[in-house]
Amino acid sequence: MKPGYHRKNHAEAGVSTLIEYVMITTILLILFVVVLLSVNANFMQGPAETLQYNAFTDIGNGVSTRIVDVYAIAPTTGNITSSFNLPDDVAGQNYFVDIYTGATAADQGVMVYQGNIVSNISLAGISSTRNVTGNTTGNGINQISYDSGGF
Repeated sequence: MKPGYHRKNHAEAGVSTLIEYVMITTILLILFVVVLLSVNANFMQGPAETLQYNAFTDIGNGVSTRIVDVYAIAPTTGNITSSFNLPDDVAGQNYFVDIYTGATAADQGVMVYQGNIVSNISLAGISSTRNVTGNTTGNGINQISYDSGGF
């Protein structure tokens, strides 16, 4: 007989190989499920939220600039209206734009939001002299109106 070779050991070697393959397959399957569950949150949802926040900041800056421009050229008596377009959706979702006044008259801003993603942009330049209010969505043509007599 050869040393280290026995008929009983040979039969156990086949079972050991099968158990090794089953264990490795099970571990890889568990790792695959964990990766599959984390892919959506880490690789799809996170970048989409970052994209939405950056787009909301750009939209808010654009609306703020348009409001300041209209009020900068507003006549002392009379009215002026400016129309502009906003993107219909951001990352496949609708959003809202609110013009708000904070605790003081100088604390005015543009808030662009959808769900828990919010971007606040200050209305610099007219905050203490003019009161600005309103809201809109991304759909359709939007207007900024100024009337010296008030609304």
